[in-house]
Amino acid sequence: MATWGGHGLRGSTLEDMINRTNEAYRFKKLALIQKIPTPITPVEMNRQRQITLAYFDQKSTVDYIGVVQNIPVCFDAKECAAETFPLQNVHEHQISFMKDFEAQGGIAFFILYYTQKDIMLYMTFSEMYRFWKRTEDGGRKSFRYEELTEVIPISRKGEFLCHYLEGLAKDIEKREM
Repeated sequence: MATWGGHGLRGSTLEDMINRTNEAYRFKKLALIQKIPTPITPVEMNRQRQITLAYFDQKSTVDYIGVVQNIPVCFDAKECAAETFPLQNVHEHQISFMKDFEAQGGIAFFILYYTQKDIMLYMTFSEMYRFWKRTEDGGRKSFRYEELTEVIPISRKGEFLCHYLEGLAKDIEKREM
């Protein structure tokens, strides 16, 4: 299997869980969410027509985009092995897109999976933006798990789904207050 820059399967477990969740939500007519493919240009292919070398055409925006009960949503999924999340894993163009998305009436958020703790969290865009601004203002280039305030646990032991609609519902409720 080909790997991209040595990061091969990083995030694939989380992505599989989200994709299964999206299929379940679509089946139940709760949401229609699509994975946004990373745009690449193949450079070399092997005899089986598998891409062996490629480059990224452009920066992708977010991992997922769609609609939940008439509400446009976009989100990005991030894995973290330690209790400290490096903000270098979030890119400026993603923050900019999500900020513009929310300005248009959509809801942007992150799904964080702390693999060491085996916990998945719904993180509001405003929470991530707070840490992003802190970094821009010369502060830490990461945040610690215990610093999180606007997050909602969305995983359940023994399940292979991430219940992000629960986090979204609480996020919407909070915004309406």
